[in-house]
Amino acid sequence: MTGQSLSHRSLNLLSRLLLSLRADGSDQQMSQLTRAEFDCLVALSETNHVLLRGIGRYRDLVHRAGDDVRTEWADTCLAAEWARIDRAVAYLAQICKAFTERGLRVAVIKSLDHWPDLGSDLDLYTDAKPADVIGLMEQEFGAQVASRSWGDRLACKWNFILAGLPELVEIHVGRLGQTGEQSAIACSLLERTRTVRVNGQDFHVPSISERLMISTLQRMYRHFYFRLCDIVDSAELVETGSVDWSDLFAAATTAGIWEGVATYVAIVSDYVHLYRGVTLAIPQWVLASARFRGKAIYFAKDFLRVPILPQSAMLYGTQLAAVLRRRQLQSSARLSLLPWLATAALMGQKITGSDKGVW
Repeated sequence: MTGQSLSHRSLNLLSRLLLSLRADGSDQQMSQLTRAEFDCLVALSETNHVLLRGIGRYRDLVHRAGDDVRTEWADTCLAAEWARIDRAVAYLAQICKAFTERGLRVAVIKSLDHWPDLGSDLDLYTDAKPADVIGLMEQEFGAQVASRSWGDRLACKWNFILAGLPELVEIHVGRLGQTGEQSAIACSLLERTRTVRVNGQDFHVPSISERLMISTLQRMYRHFYFRLCDIVDSAELVETGSVDWSDLFAAATTAGIWEGVATYVAIVSDYVHLYRGVTLAIPQWVLASARFRGKAIYFAKDFLRVPILPQSAMLYGTQLAAVLRRRQLQSSARLSLLPWLATAALMGQKITGSDKGVW
């Protein structure tokens, strides 16, 4: 079996574990994985930020089937991931506490959306001055500022390296979006935070609307791929009735990304349908605003890819037109740099094999 077909099989298994209502131990494909296949499943679940949920459910299946060997594989993997997450969350709590003690507002964005899973870095947003953020991180934690790319500078974000913490701490300062064009979302984010309790610690996180908009910015306007965690996390928000669609429409329209948000949730619903046979309960007026649907995405290099041309390019054009109509000149100037930045990243990828230094 080739690596690509093994990855496809792992994607299918993970999707069934996380989304299907009928995944059980009678599925031989689930219960008879070789060690190599299990390791591929773990690698894909880690990359897609669903390791605890995906491998946890796999562990339950093989444990109920009395498979001690595969149960031990899963237990070892889960114990190591819990240790990583416990350490990262402890650091995250200390960082947030340090901000609060200095009278600076801060919210955790993206990182806790996947709980009990955790992303590969720790993301925060603050409206503090950059000098105050850098000073805090250096003085309180002995942090080093990581090298900044062109994209980092435009987006007004800094990555910090902390001794003893494998994850980078990424702090967005005053702006959001790939080029820092999203001042609208940034302005309201800290005013509308919720408090969540994780591992015995309280954290301020974005409202549900801001959370979905930030996910949309990441997937539809920047990276152009979905992780499985995006599907699972967003589907759960819809299923639990957590989304205020009118509020989301108003906020996303102000930010100029309503069509992107509608497309994002439509793709989530369509992917869920593949494994459940039913779509999510999303209002039809929301789905009517989607520019394309789940049939357009495809699996490659461990992620569900969103085509850039023409699909994502249309969303970019809609966003740019929206900020121009509102005479948001600084935001439109920043956003107009995105195609040039993307071209530079593509050229860098072809020449050096990496887009680092650009994105």
